[in-house]
Amino acid sequence: MATTNGTAPWTGEQPTAILHRTPVRPPVATAATGIYVTLEDGSTIIDAVGGAAVACIGNGHPAVLKAMKDQIDQMCYIYNFQLTSVPAEELAQHIIKASDSAFELVGFVSGGSEAMEGVIKTARQYYFELGQTQRIKFIARKLSFHGNTVATLALAHHPTRRVPYAPLLDSDNYHHVSPAYAARFQTKGESEEEYVARLAKELDDKFQELGPDTVIGFVCETVVGATTGVVPPPKGYLKAMKDICDKYGALFMLDEVMSGMGRLGTLHAWQTHGDDARPDIQAVAKGLGGGYVSIGAVLVSPRVAAPLVAAGGWKHGHTYQAHPIACAAALAVQRTVVDEDLLARVRTWGPRMGARLEAALRGPNARAAPFTHDVRGAGAWWGVEFDFENDAARAKGYEGKAFAMDVQARALENGLIIMGFTGGASLDGAMGNHCMLSPAYNVTEEEIERIVDLFVKSVEEVLAANGL
Repeated sequence: MATTNGTAPWTGEQPTAILHRTPVRPPVATAATGIYVTLEDGSTIIDAVGGAAVACIGNGHPAVLKAMKDQIDQMCYIYNFQLTSVPAEELAQHIIKASDSAFELVGFVSGGSEAMEGVIKTARQYYFELGQTQRIKFIARKLSFHGNTVATLALAHHPTRRVPYAPLLDSDNYHHVSPAYAARFQTKGESEEEYVARLAKELDDKFQELGPDTVIGFVCETVVGATTGVVPPPKGYLKAMKDICDKYGALFMLDEVMSGMGRLGTLHAWQTHGDDARPDIQAVAKGLGGGYVSIGAVLVSPRVAAPLVAAGGWKHGHTYQAHPIACAAALAVQRTVVDEDLLARVRTWGPRMGARLEAALRGPNARAAPFTHDVRGAGAWWGVEFDFENDAARAKGYEGKAFAMDVQARALENGLIIMGFTGGASLDGAMGNHCMLSPAYNVTEEEIERIVDLFVKSVEEVLAANGL
């Protein structure tokens, strides 16, 4: 917040009364249409990451704006514990019908962290209603991220994000196994099948260590998002994890807050990577409302739904749960995705975007080739991991600890919004750089080319500035 003399509290930059997540006030956006954002100085920049893999159809889509305005004219708010609404009921039906019989019920919340909090509580309620009250433990993975509440930070395991809150996260209810991160942790000479078998054994051993009848279940991101940068599961991994959960009568739970709702070219990410390993409970958020509203959802399978209904309903709620305007907007977003056949479009241009990134960053003449560890992704979601733990970087005396953040800053100067992250390539959070691109599903081929060109330009300029 601003100090009494009108200067910003940390840097003397422009004053702000907002408790920002950055040390200086970010640039002020004044308008946005599609993937283009106008700043207060009149310049226009391209949002190549959808905020945070959120804006799946861009800003200002007329169908969504109309739905929101119509709902505002009809009714702005009711409390979901007392009443329901037409858009909430229709949105739930839309999700269920589009999910290939995987889910039976939907609980609406206000965002991704709330959705994962809802997953935790729903899973516990399931066993409470069954009389298996000894089940109190969750198994998740290291280098994961499931939200920014205390419970979701405890469930997840990202070293640097946990540090300030570590004393609050010390609980015997949350346990962790290795990440499924082949680019870093698959050993030399180990086949993909052998890697999956090793991870499966580790999970099985963890069940045995904790006592199988005390474990609620296993939770993971179908594709890991911000923590390690669009890391897909090895083939067969999700099915192997689900099989172990089934073996011990536990729940298999997926976090698709970032990866779901069409981001990979299928409505759910497990439909792309899961070998039909359907979750018992799943969280979604970002692409559900596309950034037009704050909304998330907990999706519940028939197995889990039955005892909840028999017990009289969901023992979980928030003030803005199933907000009518939020549900109306999200329903319009989801109908737009269907009406404009955007998932098919994503499956078409996505691989082309990946190929362009691969050629420009890892091709034979690419300046960034010695430092680009991996280009990975699918559909409208791509990650680029950089590595400066090599001879080419050491010869220049460059450690690259802030490289991804420097690329993010340079990209903004070049008119492009991306996301950069550090510390995701090692279990102690001390190594690693990756950048993430997640443009709207309805971008054009020309816009994809422009995004890749500006991103690569930014990478090369940061390399050059560091003598690489």
